[in-house]
Amino acid sequence: MSIIQQEPICALATAPGVGAIAVIRVSGTGAIEIVNRIFKGKNLTKVATHTVHFGQIMQGDTTLDEVLAAVFHSPKSFTKEDTVEISCHGSSYVINTLLKTLMAEGCRLANPGEFTQRAFLNGQFDLVQAEAVADLIEADSAAAHQTAINQLRGGFSHLLGELREQLIHFASLVELELDFGEEDVEFADREDLKALIAQIQAQLFPLIQSFDAGNAIKEGIPVAIIGQPNVGKSTLLNALLKEERAIVSDIAGTTRDAIEDTLVLKGMKFRFIDTAGIRQTDDHVEGIGIKKSKMALEKARLVVLMYENKAERDYLEELLSQTDMNGKHLFWVKNKADISDKAIAPTDILISAKTGLGIQDLEEKLVNVASEKKQGDTVLTNLRHFDLLQKTNAALEEVLNGLNMGITGDFLAQDIRLALHHLGELTGTITTDDLLKNIFGRFCIGK
Repeated sequence: MSIIQQEPICALATAPGVGAIAVIRVSGTGAIEIVNRIFKGKNLTKVATHTVHFGQIMQGDTTLDEVLAAVFHSPKSFTKEDTVEISCHGSSYVINTLLKTLMAEGCRLANPGEFTQRAFLNGQFDLVQAEAVADLIEADSAAAHQTAINQLRGGFSHLLGELREQLIHFASLVELELDFGEEDVEFADREDLKALIAQIQAQLFPLIQSFDAGNAIKEGIPVAIIGQPNVGKSTLLNALLKEERAIVSDIAGTTRDAIEDTLVLKGMKFRFIDTAGIRQTDDHVEGIGIKKSKMALEKARLVVLMYENKAERDYLEELLSQTDMNGKHLFWVKNKADISDKAIAPTDILISAKTGLGIQDLEEKLVNVASEKKQGDTVLTNLRHFDLLQKTNAALEEVLNGLNMGITGDFLAQDIRLALHHLGELTGTITTDDLLKNIFGRFCIGK
């Protein structure tokens, strides 16, 4: 692939705000020459790639800052263009003045995600890997970080590439048959094609099914805390977060809305939802809160069911019988163990949300179950990927239906091409300007 050297762009690559050091990235046609015109030190146009040089940024005869300039020659840079990364002091005045100086020398300010978009267009990585760059930047837990790293390294892309190559092989054979339509020949063995589609679907299904787990890793595994009023749900949330996040009161029905906060436990991100106590009530506002509690119960993947006595546990059992609990894992938690340490069932977890007794045990059980629900290294975390894999699978189903019905090669080829199109959209082999704008527009400015 030939390298596209586009117009020079510049942007702050580090987080905005005052800090010790800031990095400004310059990339594109003449990037090294532009920086060299305002750099006092070595001649940057004559230095080797991947070298760092100390010098001064000049505004005419005035020194703006002392900096380090890292030089990267095309194609050995992130964008595969000529690139210079300037490490300056983190003063907002220095940053803004340096950017204005670069713009006066011929740069323009980069659009969101434009550096990564140029890297994609120049073949540095495919679209799935490009999106993983954004996921890696946003990762706020070890699990989310590892998932993004796996995709950035190309594991998911490699699998998709293999599937697409196999389909292309059969598509080419079917297309070849169309050129010999009058001779009634078959180059693509129909039974082999059926076996290939079954093999591809066997690899697609786990990926599609992993989306819920992958999205939970990225956004936080939703954990609903369910129970009747005054059972200690808000106290438990505060104990888990180690801060007074929810109002605690002896008055029943204090929590009128679902209160949500996140917590990272052993590298995994959880999204805890403290809900209104579930009971029969004539209070309209409390009734809305209880409705939200039931919605939180339906959406949660992990459910903490808190009770103090058998009557409350039986009430929750009745509630569960009226709710679809498929795919959820339940944690029965007997609270106030500092007062009574007798659980109804031996597998129930004994805690005292007030004193902290048993909280660590609950945390460990949450982590263990969440870890079991992880489905391998390759998981879907992106809704676009999920949608396109579903469309790919639907197109493959049409191919299978066509094979079973004995349809002609031209219709068969059309369905195979549709499956290839969706896989191509996924990796970026097939793109539109609107698609790229939507994906890279969500990046930060300097990436």
